[in-house]
Amino acid sequence: MSILVIAEHDGNNLKVATRQTIAAAAQLGNDIHVLIAGDYLDNVVAQASKLEGVSKVLVAQAEHLAHALAEDAAALIVSVAASYSAILGGHSSFTRDILPRAAAQLDVGMVSDVVEIISPNSFKRPIYAGNLIATVDSEERIRVLTVRGSRFKSVDAIAGHAAEIKSLPVPVSSGKAKWVAETKGNSGRPELSTARVVVSGGRSLGSEEKFQHILNPLAETLGAAIGASRAAVDAGYAPNDTQVGQTGTLVAPDIYMAFGISGSIQHTAGIKDSKVIVAVNLDPDAPIFQVADYGLVADLFEVIPQLNNALVTEA
Repeated sequence: MSILVIAEHDGNNLKVATRQTIAAAAQLGNDIHVLIAGDYLDNVVAQASKLEGVSKVLVAQAEHLAHALAEDAAALIVSVAASYSAILGGHSSFTRDILPRAAAQLDVGMVSDVVEIISPNSFKRPIYAGNLIATVDSEERIRVLTVRGSRFKSVDAIAGHAAEIKSLPVPVSSGKAKWVAETKGNSGRPELSTARVVVSGGRSLGSEEKFQHILNPLAETLGAAIGASRAAVDAGYAPNDTQVGQTGTLVAPDIYMAFGISGSIQHTAGIKDSKVIVAVNLDPDAPIFQVADYGLVADLFEVIPQLNNALVTEA
């Protein structure tokens, strides 16, 4: 049977997580369909149809799907699920909201945060904040999975490739919830989950003003995304969408820089796939140094300006 990938997009472009999920789906079967829900989807559909391995693009277009809520998106998935042996999505807040509901309505179990596919019925996923890797066998009639995108190489568009495009009938809105509004920052920096460089700060920065004043110049110089520890977010120094860790965003940049972050288990679980981890902390016994490739016991308020000045001068 075919494999269904739930697409993530911003209305104009597919997110990298979808390309990575398609790569994971290719390990389960070679007939991959991509489901795109939303409104005014021409650009997104065109991108998906050209991706390697994609044989069909399913388009669910309706006004109430422009900002898809779990109630409506899950109903859409359930309406087509019988044709598939597996349904996959990236391990993001988007799919973690939708796929558990769809799995429950299908009366099947779900395997989340898959980091390796052993066979169509066997998967590896982290447990105990990433300290152990469990092998999970699933005999469900439909396997519902979220996959950690950083463990799978993103697929590319292929010149001349054009998958079949099919429009779907859209279930009516449940009416149980409605999208009201959202506020997005316009920093011009890359998205946290896909950035090549991430500069993160902890509660040691002391205030929201210092968090922004100290980290922003370095992030601008490096073209980096800004992240934060859970403690910094809880203290109100940084917005929720910057939280890095098991309960926030999982990141896998080329360079992850942690300033004033002690390194709790939930935080280090979210940065383990980073190629290089740099840590600066006044406490020489901070747990972050156990996972860091480079560690400096120093005052971040002195180190960050010096580092930024050196980078600017070098440039």
